[in-house]
Amino acid sequence: MENTFTDLSHINVRGGDGGAGCMSFRREAFVPKGGPDGGDGGRGGSVIVEADPQLSSLIDYRYKHHFRAERGTHGQGARRHGKDGADLVLRVPVGTVIRELDPETQTPAYDIADLTRPGERVVVAPGGAGGRGNIHFVTSVRRAPAFAEKGEPAREHWIELEMKLMADAALVGMPSVGKSSIIARISAARPKIADYPFTTLVPNLGVARAASGQSFVAADVPGLIEGASEGRGLGHQFLRHIERTALILHVVDVTGGYEGRDAVEDYKTINAELAAYAAELAQRPQIVVANKCDLPDTEDATERLRAAAEADGHEFFAVSAATGAGLDALVSSCAAEVARLRAEAAETGPALDLTERWERERERRDRRITVRREERHAWRVTGAQVERMVIQTDWDNDEAVAYLQHRFDRCGLDDALAKAGAVTGDEVRILELAFTFEGKDDARDFDEIKEDEKDEGIFDGEGES
Repeated sequence: MENTFTDLSHINVRGGDGGAGCMSFRREAFVPKGGPDGGDGGRGGSVIVEADPQLSSLIDYRYKHHFRAERGTHGQGARRHGKDGADLVLRVPVGTVIRELDPETQTPAYDIADLTRPGERVVVAPGGAGGRGNIHFVTSVRRAPAFAEKGEPAREHWIELEMKLMADAALVGMPSVGKSSIIARISAARPKIADYPFTTLVPNLGVARAASGQSFVAADVPGLIEGASEGRGLGHQFLRHIERTALILHVVDVTGGYEGRDAVEDYKTINAELAAYAAELAQRPQIVVANKCDLPDTEDATERLRAAAEADGHEFFAVSAATGAGLDALVSSCAAEVARLRAEAAETGPALDLTERWERERERRDRRITVRREERHAWRVTGAQVERMVIQTDWDNDEAVAYLQHRFDRCGLDDALAKAGAVTGDEVRILELAFTFEGKDDARDFDEIKEDEKDEGIFDGEGES
């Protein structure tokens, strides 16, 4: 049977394009000079990712990788606005991290969101803004604007979805130490169990309940080996799931397994791999569990492991997954520790809804203007907002082009060019278009700029909101 657990997916998302604004004038009987009445274009739909507690994997994104929201419709005369496009909601498991991917290397560039609560959502591909109709461009000197804005094309990009298990406690250890047997004993989970290494290929979740009535979610994480933090074995693929758990249950096979390993060395090896993967994991609350203590000749290994665990300040339990010995005490202790950790987390206040912050970060990136010298008197301007202005302009309409120049001044582009060193007559390139800069003549000439500035020449500024 094919494995249906999927915890990492790359998908391509694009919001809907905005509809074009309308250039129209009233045409009614007995109204010879009706004013402008062009409606706005509808906004394109957005692609939204939402955390759904009913989902347990990213299997929906294993075979389908492209997602598009609906486009907005065009505005019409008589102030009739276009219809907004419908949003597209993509549902993912709670605990999904969303990252922007670099378009060239397809490696994570920055985090967009971390959906840790049911119903939490974030816009990953905003719909394009609808173009404004000519009713918006009336001024005291422009009574009959004969232009409107085009709709904004939506941005298309790749994102990474990574699911991290939302468990209270994670069972970690070498392969075949009995983690799956323990979770099967303490919960209703029924993982695959066999006497060969790497039987568990996907994490298993189970709810354990103590006699006191306290319960916690335990995750059986596939076995780790030496070098896991460097990607050996199933290392990186499953170490990420331990990051979210509040408590680590470190399971050690005191028999040494088929290889005759030393229990204390196994214990130290796994702790070293956890610390190498993420230093914070070394400080995570940990309970050490000596498994298979019902077998003969395990007393010495058990006592040596107990001494090592207690020397590190960890609570220690000797158990047997086969007979159930010691498991009730282990579950009670785990439940109490999880309850304590939950109480500590609650004292820090409720989790913040970071959706607005992520939106502000995206808007701030959109407003950034970057100016770079390409030639002696030629400059390349990039920035989502300024490029959007160019795209939405009707270049066959002189009034629309004049209005664009006004917007350039308002968003700070002229100041950015002057600060970077542009002078009147220089060529300014935005996308595939070129303009002539009309600025101050007292800016530094190219010959006055240091050699180490000529290639960089980057200015970042905030544009109009």
